[in-house]
Amino acid sequence: MVKQIIALGGGGFSMEPDNPLLDRYILNQSDKQNPKICFIPTASGDSDQYISKFYTFFEKEKCQPSHLSLFKPPTRDLEGFLLEKDIIYVGGGNTKNLLVLWKEWGLESILRKAWGQGILLAGISAGSICWFDMGVTDSYGDELEPLECLGLLQGSNCPHYDGEADRRPVYHRLIESGKIQSGIAADDGAAVHYIDGDIHKIVSSRPNAKAYKVYFENKVIEEELETEFLG
Repeated sequence: MVKQIIALGGGGFSMEPDNPLLDRYILNQSDKQNPKICFIPTASGDSDQYISKFYTFFEKEKCQPSHLSLFKPPTRDLEGFLLEKDIIYVGGGNTKNLLVLWKEWGLESILRKAWGQGILLAGISAGSICWFDMGVTDSYGDELEPLECLGLLQGSNCPHYDGEADRRPVYHRLIESGKIQSGIAADDGAAVHYIDGDIHKIVSSRPNAKAYKVYFENKVIEEELETEFLG
């Protein structure tokens, strides 16, 4: 069973409502003609506005959209609800709160099982960080800090690499100090597509959006990775 994760540094329906390239790329990676795609907006506190944006975009596409709220659960059988989907798309927000709630509700093990069964996992920002060993998060307030995550993907992740001024210098500093593992950074508009834990392809919805391998060898090294512009 092919295990896929698509990690967006930024972009998609919530940030680029008039640019469908990344979200259509996600839909096209399913082997279904009319895939069932479920949005999990936990990190935003199940924001009604965020959920509305999801449906505004995906109801116009060739798919069957739904969402999972942990504040208003659709069923007691969350595992059954999620494991019949083809794509699970995790929204942005507070990664720390997302992980705490997922653990309490048993979603950690359900999502791990979904991944193992070939359900495509995708997400933006918090929904990107969550799949890695570690991520750079602003969950604690006014500073960017490392956070241990689910560990489906090895290494660390830093989204919004070009979209927020502090992201690049803080990520470099955390890697240099050993407070976070080496990893992958992605600009707004860039998405890293993993198959079976390895990078398969990097795609972008913006001509200049890139992803980078960032690691430490006597100094911090930032290696630009080949990115395919979808436009």
